[in-house]
Amino acid sequence: MTTPATLPSSATAPTSAAASLRGQLGTYIGLAVVLIGMVALFSSLSEYFLTVETFVTIANEIPALAVMAVGMTFVLIIAGIDLSVGSVLALSAAVAAAAILQWKLPVALAATLGMASGLLCGAVTGAVSVAWRLPSFIVSLGMLEAVRGGAYLVTDSRTQYVGDAIAGLAAPWIGGISAAFVLALAIVIVGQVVLSRTVFGRYVVGIGTNEEAMRLAGIDPRPIRIIVFALTGLMAGLAGLMQAARLEAADPNAGVGIELQVIAAVVIGGTSLMGGRGSVVNTFFGVLIIAVLEAGLAQVGASEPSKRIITGAVIVAAVIIDTLRQRRADRRLA
Repeated sequence: MTTPATLPSSATAPTSAAASLRGQLGTYIGLAVVLIGMVALFSSLSEYFLTVETFVTIANEIPALAVMAVGMTFVLIIAGIDLSVGSVLALSAAVAAAAILQWKLPVALAATLGMASGLLCGAVTGAVSVAWRLPSFIVSLGMLEAVRGGAYLVTDSRTQYVGDAIAGLAAPWIGGISAAFVLALAIVIVGQVVLSRTVFGRYVVGIGTNEEAMRLAGIDPRPIRIIVFALTGLMAGLAGLMQAARLEAADPNAGVGIELQVIAAVVIGGTSLMGGRGSVVNTFFGVLIIAVLEAGLAQVGASEPSKRIITGAVIVAAVIIDTLRQRRADRRLA
C-alpha cells in the first residue's frame, strides 16, 4: 500500500500556511497597487481616461480574455501550456455560427455545440500529451494549426455574420456592463474556489509541485491533466461565443495571437511557468492590467510598435518581480 511521500509535520504546517497566506496577500496588494498606479498615470496623461465610458468599454472587452485566462491558469499550474486556445476560440465560434446559419439549429443548441467543440479540442491536446508523454507545448502548437484549419473549413474561409442571434451575451445589462462580463466574473470566482477549496484544486497544485510525489501517494495525475486541458478548451469555446456575440460574427481569423495575451495575463498575475503555484484572482488582476495598459496607451496616442514594446517590458518586469518575491519567500520558509 502506498503512502504520501511527504507530509508536513504539525509544527511546520501552520508556519507554512501563514507564510503562504502572507505571500498571497502581498501579491494581491502588489497587483492592486500596480493597477491603481496605471489608472492614475493614464488619467494624468489623458482627460478622457478617468471616465465611466472608458471603464465600461474595458469591462465589455475583457470577458473572452478573462475566461481563457482562468483555464490557462490551471494549465500553467500543472506545468503545462496550451498555445491552441486562440484557434479553439475561432473554431468554437465557427461551429456555433454554422449551426445557426447552415444547420438551422436553436441558438442554445448551437452554443452548446460550439463549447463542446472547444472541450473536445482541449481533451485531445491533453490526451495526446499524456498518452505519448509529449510536451504540451509541442502538442498544442500542432493543435493551433490543425484547429485553425478546421475553422477555415467550417466557415469556408469567410466571416459568418450571425446578427443578433447570440448578441444578448454582449448586450448592456447593468450600468452598461454586458452579461458576458458578469459571467466572466462568476467564472473567476468559481475557478478560485475550485483551485483553493477543493480536492481537485489540491491535486492540480500537487501535480505542478511534484508529480512523482503524487504518484507515490496513489494519485494518478494523467486523468487530472486531461481534465485540465479539456476545461481550458471549454473556456476557449465560451470565449469564442463571447467574441462572436460582441462582433455579431464568427471570423475564422479571430483569436490570432491571443494566446500570448492570455499567457501574459496569467504570468503577470504571478502564476509560475514552472508549475505548482498560481491564483485565478491574481490572473484576473493580470487581465485588468493588460486591458488598462492597452486602453491607456491607445488614448494617449501611442503607436502600435510602442504599445508592443511597452507591453512586453511590463510582462518581463512582472516575471522578474515575481521571481524575486518567490525567492525571498523560499528563503523565509527555509
